[in-house]
Amino acid sequence: MPKIYFIIVTYNAMKWAEKCFTSLKLSSVPVQCIVVDNGSTDGTQKYITTNFPEIELIQSKENVGFGKANNIGIEKAYWEDADFFYLMNQDAWIYEDSVQKLLEVYQSYPNKKEIGILSPMHIDGTETKLDIFFERYLARNTQCNRIFSDAFENNLKKSYEIDFVNAAHWFLPKKTIEEIGGFNPYFFHYSEDYEYVQRIAFFKKKILICPQSKVVHDGRQDFSKTDHINALRVQREQRYLNPAFDFNKSVLNHEFVPKIIKQMLMLKFSAASKTWQEYRYQCSRCNEIISSRAILKNTGASFLNLSR
Repeated sequence: MPKIYFIIVTYNAMKWAEKCFTSLKLSSVPVQCIVVDNGSTDGTQKYITTNFPEIELIQSKENVGFGKANNIGIEKAYWEDADFFYLMNQDAWIYEDSVQKLLEVYQSYPNKKEIGILSPMHIDGTETKLDIFFERYLARNTQCNRIFSDAFENNLKKSYEIDFVNAAHWFLPKKTIEEIGGFNPYFFHYSEDYEYVQRIAFFKKKILICPQSKVVHDGRQDFSKTDHINALRVQREQRYLNPAFDFNKSVLNHEFVPKIIKQMLMLKFSAASKTWQEYRYQCSRCNEIISSRAILKNTGASFLNLSR
């Protein structure tokens, strides 16, 4: 039986803790769990140690962010010889056969080296509908995988290739960790998974959705929930960090300077000021982006320390 480690990052997780951690005990496939707590103040840490003593709890004195905390858990699981790494959100839980169904897809897949990420089907907290974000990821891939047509005809395949799925439920083979690495600490929270998927694509690995495996992600079902994020900035930084994109400082000059000049000539001084501020911000992070790219462009355990 392969060694499967769940890595769960918590931050004030009491709303979901019972369902989340109890579900792991009920798995038909034995699993182990490492929790990295990002400085919870709602009793999460004590609740875990009291009610789930089998869980390895790593307590951080401060919130180090989603990506860094996951990397801590991934390193610990690797040192303990994990074969598979299941990254799961705190607002999520699995069913009895969720992991078993994922393993069946992995074991029957003809070329396992191609697999980067396996994902179950994400349903929402009501357990009656697909998570709306997950449904959107499926929909934008239907031109090539036809999963909805197959579901309509009751003829679903074991797996479907997709270009992105969020990291609420990621099932990663050991090879993915060794060849792709961990999350890029450039992002504190949000966008870590987008950047990781860029590397999956760059190294020609696949993301596979497994229709027979279902799980729950009790996230807010609202497309506006991330409106507080500067979307254009995040999208720009994702593009700069994409190893398939040729980035250097001249890219910033090319993208921003003509725009600023145009806005000034059109007397749009407020817009020009905002563009200038963004230009200065990106310039201030340019060296960090370049040094990060130097790591992620090479195959290997990027952003992880896998030696003990």
